[in-house]
Formats: sequence, structure tokens, C-alpha cells
Amino acid sequence: MFDAILIANRGEIACRIIRTARRLGVRSVAVYSDADSGSMHVRMADAAYRLGGASARESYLNVDALLAAARRSGAQAVHPGYSFLAENADFARACAQAGLEFIGPPPEAIHAMGSKIGAKQLMERAGVPIVPGYHSSGEGGSGQDDATLSRAADAVGYPILIKASAGGGGKGMRIVRSAAELPAALAGARREALKAFGDDRVLLERYLIEPRHIEVQVFADKHGGCIHLNERDCSIQRRHQKIIEEAPAPGMTAQRRAAMGDAATCAARSVGYVGAGTVEFIASGDDFFFMEMNTRLQVEHPVTEMITGLDLVEWQLRIAAGERLPATQEQVAPRGHAIEARIYAEDPARDFVPSTGVIEHLRWPAAANAGDAPTRIDTGVEAGDEITVHYDPMIAKLIVFGRDRATAARRMAEALARCEIAGVTTNLALLQAIARHPQFAAGAVHTGFIPLHESDLFRTPDAAARARLIGLAVAGWLLRGPQPATAWSARDGWHLNLPARLELALREGDRAIAVTAQPQSLPGTATAGALADNGMWSIAIAEREIIAEGGSARSTTGSQPVEVTVAACFDADGRLDARVDGTRVTAGWLEHGGALLAFAEGQSVRLAWDDHSRDVAGEGHGGGLRSPMPGQVLQVLTSVGATVKRHQPLMIVEAMKMEHTIVAPSDGVVEAILHAAGDRVAEGDQLLRIKSAD
Repeated sequence: MFDAILIANRGEIACRIIRTARRLGVRSVAVYSDADSGSMHVRMADAAYRLGGASARESYLNVDALLAAARRSGAQAVHPGYSFLAENADFARACAQAGLEFIGPPPEAIHAMGSKIGAKQLMERAGVPIVPGYHSSGEGGSGQDDATLSRAADAVGYPILIKASAGGGGKGMRIVRSAAELPAALAGARREALKAFGDDRVLLERYLIEPRHIEVQVFADKHGGCIHLNERDCSIQRRHQKIIEEAPAPGMTAQRRAAMGDAATCAARSVGYVGAGTVEFIASGDDFFFMEMNTRLQVEHPVTEMITGLDLVEWQLRIAAGERLPATQEQVAPRGHAIEARIYAEDPARDFVPSTGVIEHLRWPAAANAGDAPTRIDTGVEAGDEITVHYDPMIAKLIVFGRDRATAARRMAEALARCEIAGVTTNLALLQAIARHPQFAAGAVHTGFIPLHESDLFRTPDAAARARLIGLAVAGWLLRGPQPATAWSARDGWHLNLPARLELALREGDRAIAVTAQPQSLPGTATAGALADNGMWSIAIAEREIIAEGGSARSTTGSQPVEVTVAACFDADGRLDARVDGTRVTAGWLEHGGALLAFAEGQSVRLAWDDHSRDVAGEGHGGGLRSPMPGQVLQVLTSVGATVKRHQPLMIVEAMKMEHTIVAPSDGVVEAILHAAGDRVAEGDQLLRIKSAD
């Protein structure tokens, strides 16, 4: 076994590798960018070396700096993790030339599978089924011109899927439903692929309606051994990127598992594979087709670890050190069921735009990572860390295990409900809505699951649900806030010669919230246990929207007050144990940065105290002409004086390798363009001005 390894990555996967290395007695060497100097993976490692500036190009993609750090640290091997240089054949070759063991496949195997076009041609020759489509290599630019691709699309038949040849993660991918859409889709896919992978070649595939994305984990050693560790279903995706994965795949039969496993190991053997890899298939009906091979450890590898009891990072290290496969094919039969959810700092309601900022509060389910607990958290951040524009906005992976799929799905929903994150917007509510959806429970998963069930998954909490959450936030303050200095500032609502009442002025974003809380007599049978020791409050919540208009303030007519009855106490874990309108609720609560925060039922609320010094919220993001996130302007698609139609694309902004199109909110005329291609913009920056035709 190696004495020391350098981890050429960051965040969650770097922390994951460090944990296994430490268990095996291997010294871990971290690397970091200027943006990551205080990150968790740097704090966890035995040693850490600076690479360069905040951008990936200056740091985690800087091969010379990585190799220099390896030499200085005395590392004998390099683990690339996933993303960045993990599937870069030149980097694997450079490690070998520097006398370092690359913990991954040979450069030749990475190169063979690194091109989706070349990989499909190779698999076709090896007898592995592939999706019908157009897979020209495009060497020297041949076969990649618009006219050729247009003819190929007509031959394949619409709808088709454009995919970048060189990469994954949904980058450079477009669904095209008609010939009229093809030119713009090709331009966007090429531009995104070139920026993400340095290669703008694309392939075309028949777009399968409601297919499943099933992948097979393979392992091969340097002695000719090659097995698979069963399959994972990764069908639930947003923006062509996985957010929920599970193993085994729902409805998988032993016969189909064997067939897919044979195809996956055949694919690995055909390129002389070594180490961990994943062969991805698209499945439709009784058919399955090769999509691509990821020549690295996958983000979703923990679900395979859960159902096999194996440590896949340990397998990687042992195989790289020259050992044979630690188990035979017969010894890795699946047991139970595991589900993983990727928790991102992003806003699902705004087309999943990344959310940046400091994580003010972070709390995971109490049982996570405790001994043999069926809940596991893999993360690379802690409270106080910052989600920046420079890297992927994933906060953590939540993994649960159950004796069967129904148990695992129930545990996933319960665990998601107990996750508390403040400071950035997250996809927690969406993940919980998926986990509780009846079609998910039935195993009816496919790549179109989210858009098909959009109305269920993106449902805005109703007034009653929102009132319950606000009521919990206020109840926590009534219980936990600092003790009053005098009787006149007591929180029991006592008034001289008047019914007891407490009035609070709060604010959430551009909404003013007036709260009236009155203590209630607690009937002997209303609550049980410790709840009865703290009394009960009737809390009335009235909201109104604050709008800035022409430099002066006005407020809309507020909603009718909603009343909730809350009885609560704090449990041993510091969570609110409450009854809200007679229903038992467990909620997270804290007071942080002058605000009250509550987390319950997959939702959260952050209430700031209204200081009454102003009655104007900042000008909103109205008109759809402000940047939805920090990023860079890629293209300006209009000009001053141009007449535009509602929903017409006006500008393209990119952040974290994701493109977002700014469209006209109404018919009108462009009055001003405030940013040009190449400009950096902050979230909320105004990009254009339009005089509406209305």
C-alpha cells in the first residue's frame, strides 16, 4: 500500500478519499485554490499545498502545479476524484512520466472512452448495443458541419438529442424536436461543450421518450480480473444531471442484471480497463443501449457501497497498488436497497440557478454516520463555509439504506425533512417532494420524471403551511430568546388591564409580517408530556408585500390574518417538539444574524426583525431583465432600438458552466443594453431596459 497519496480534487470527494486513506494508514495530501484555503478537505488532510487562484484553470486544472505539489509532499500516487482532471488522459500520462501512480485506468483506456463518438464506435465493434444515431468522429472537422448534421438528424428522426462528444454532466446537451430548432441548439451545445471540455464536437442520438438511466459499476485489476458490482438507477435528473440515484434499480430481474453486467464488463475489457469505472446505459422497455463509460469513481458510488458493504475507494487504492480484485463476482450480490439524494445550493423555482453565499447554519439528521446507522452524509462543507461561483454548488449527498425499497424511500423522506440549511437556497423541498411522490414510491422513475410531475413537485406552500412555519419560528423565539430585563419586556404577553398579547414586526424579503401572539390556557388533554409544561400560544400572522415604486413606498393590501395554535418545547437535540393546530411537528429552530429561522416539513423560513426605519424593499428583479445569478455575459442577442416579442431571447448569461437565457417579459422596444459579452455580473444586476408595448 502507498505511504502517501495526493488528492487532485476538492470538496466532498476529497473528504471522502481522506477518510478511507486515514483508515488504511495512508497519509493524505490535499491541494487547494485561493477560494478553498480554509475548506473542510484542507482541514482534514495530513498536509495541504496551494495550487493558485480561485478559478479551476488556475488551480485544480493546473497540471504543473499538481505535479509540483506531489513532488514536494512525497506522495507516491495521485487520486483524481471525479470532475476536473479525473478523465483526462494527458494528466494520467503526466503522472506516470513523473513517477506517480495514477489511481485510475491507463491513459489509453481514458482516451478510448473519453470521446462519446469514439466510444460508441468501439462498443459497436465489440457487440455492445448502442442507441441509434450519428457518431461521426469529425476528425479534422469532417462530418461536423451544420449541413451534415442536419442530414443526419433527418435520417435519425426527430426528436433527437445533441450531446457533447468530450464530456458529461449535462454540459453541451440539447433536446431538439424539429429541424427548425436544430441550428440554434447546435450553436448552444457547441459553445457550452467548448467552454466545458475544450472540444466542440457533438454526436446525435435518437431521443427516447421516458427512458431509464441505468449504470453498472465495474472494477478491473492489473492481472486481467474484471467484475461488476451490480447496477444503479440514476433516472431522476434535472438539466440532464442526476439528483437521485438508487441501487438496485427498481424492477431489475436477475436475468437483466446479468445481461447488463456482461455488456459492462465486455466494454471494460475491450479497452484494457483497470480500476473503478461506470458503464452507463439508457433503457427503454426490454432494450438497453450503451451511452458512455465514465472512467472514474462516480458521485453516486455510496449507494453501491451500501448494498454491497464494500469501500470502493479502498478497492481503488488496492488495485492501483497492484493487488488483485478483493472479491469474486458471486461475492457481490446486492442486499437491501439504498437511495442517494444530491443536496445542491440552487433554486429549483428559478430553473435551478445556483445559489451562492455563506452557509449560516447546517445540521444533518442526528443518526447520520453514527456507527451502523442506515443514514449517511458525504459532504465537504460546514457551517461558515461559502458556496462560490467557481465550483459545483453541491452541498452534500444524503444516502439511506433499508431492507427494501419502500423502507429506504421512507427513510429518505424523513431524513430530508430533518436537514437544516440556512444562508443559501437549496433543493431540499424538491428532493422531499420526489421522495414522497406516489409514482416514486411505485418505482415509476424515468428521465422525464421531474417535468412530468412538475405541478406536484414545485407546489408553492399554501397559506396554512406557511403560517405553521412562521408560527414555529415565533414559538421558538418565545421559548428560547434572551430573558427580559424587566417585567415590561417580558414575553408572556401580559398587559395592564388588557388581555395578554404580544405584537411582533418581522420581515421576509419583500414581505412584511405582523404577528400577534396570545397565550392560551392549555386543556389537560390537548398535548402530552413536556409540551404541556410550556403553555400554548395562539399566533395570528398577517402578511403584506412591500413594493418600491417611483422612489416612494407603497404596500399592497395584505392577506387576511391566518391563525395557528402552537404548543412547543425543545427536545434533547435542540429541535422544537410541537403541536401545531393539534398536529405533531418536529422542527429545527435557531436565531442567527438577527433573524429567526425555522425548518419543518421540507420547508424553511428566515424572518428578520423589522426596524421600522424604512418601508421600502429594494427594487425587485421584475421584468426578467436582471441577472438571476453571479456570472458572465456570453452573448447579447439584440440591439438598442430593436423591437422584441414576449419570451424572445435577449441575452445569455453563464455561471458554474450552466447557461441561462434572459428573455423579454413582454412585447416592446430595447431602450438600453447595460452589459456586453464578456462582462462579469452580480446576482440582480440589471442587464437591459425595455419599453413595454403595453
